[in-house]
Amino acid sequence: MSEVLKNRYEFVYLFDVTNGNPNGDPDAGNAPRQDYETGKGLVTDVCLKRKIRNYVDIMNKNSPPYEIHVREGAFLSEHHKRAHLAIEKETIQMIIPDDLIEELKAFRAYPEGIVISTNGERPCLVLSLADLEETKKKAESLEEKKKKDDAANKKLLSSAAKATIRELFVDSKEKKAAQWMCKNFFDVRTFGAVMSTGDARCGQIRGPVQLGFAESIDPIVGKEIPMSRTAAVSVDKPDDKGLGARKSIVPYGLYRLHGYISAHLAKQTGFSDKDLEMLWSALKNMFDHDPAAARTGMNAQKLYVFKHDTELGNAPAHKLFALVDVKRKDETRPARVFSDYQVTFAEEKVPAGVTAIEML
Repeated sequence: MSEVLKNRYEFVYLFDVTNGNPNGDPDAGNAPRQDYETGKGLVTDVCLKRKIRNYVDIMNKNSPPYEIHVREGAFLSEHHKRAHLAIEKETIQMIIPDDLIEELKAFRAYPEGIVISTNGERPCLVLSLADLEETKKKAESLEEKKKKDDAANKKLLSSAAKATIRELFVDSKEKKAAQWMCKNFFDVRTFGAVMSTGDARCGQIRGPVQLGFAESIDPIVGKEIPMSRTAAVSVDKPDDKGLGARKSIVPYGLYRLHGYISAHLAKQTGFSDKDLEMLWSALKNMFDHDPAAARTGMNAQKLYVFKHDTELGNAPAHKLFALVDVKRKDETRPARVFSDYQVTFAEEKVPAGVTAIEML
């Protein structure tokens, strides 16, 4: 069984595009995204995550534990409902505040099967998730009852106890559902997800793998190519021919991406060594499985990985990124192929406690 990731990583990823549009901007007529102050091209993290998701989907046929949550054509809420159905038979143990222990023991509104266990440390409330909603409703119903000055008051919970039950029940169910989502969906345990909307909530998860925006090494020159068509739209307009559409392209651009992988967050989502290998495979091969007329000529060129010996890391990420330098060889003419650039990796300057790996 693959182990949860125990080392921190950073990586530098270089990819290029030839006569294609790596990431269109919908607010600019789908022209290639660009920093208008520097002229450099941009590719968003969302765009790259989409390609990684698609690759993992293809390689694993959307089967657990490599299902894809944010999948084209999928309804996210349906995945959340699956999570809640899957955990109904599970139990949860909730730590009880010391000042509420006796009060909860005296409470008799629980369904059958509710017990209080010390769990070897602090007292815990052990509850079947199948009875969760019923139990929560019973606790909430007490808020509508008026207290009476008789022995029956002992069966009523204080406001603090009712609030504790309500909050802990909801939080615990969401956490169980979130754990199920992490276990079954690759992109949830990798990139994280916001799943705190709708009726079947699964909370919010911060993923261990984070990507920045990819930026081109040099300013790009976006070109808009007009296309003509010879076919008419319909028989009612047989002469409706001519200009069909326009295609935005970048003649050539080399893009650089910085990525971060946290071992600390990997423990929370269950991101494993096997998941990491799948990520590396996606970065090296995803463009070959993402064909489109607007994205031909996209290729992964270099992947430099920095592996720390520890969970928290042994060197600042920005100093490691600075060890990879990319420059155009001839500044007098525009670049048109990857070989027009010189990539220098100062491997001898990698600090102690960090291992540098050139994967591509």
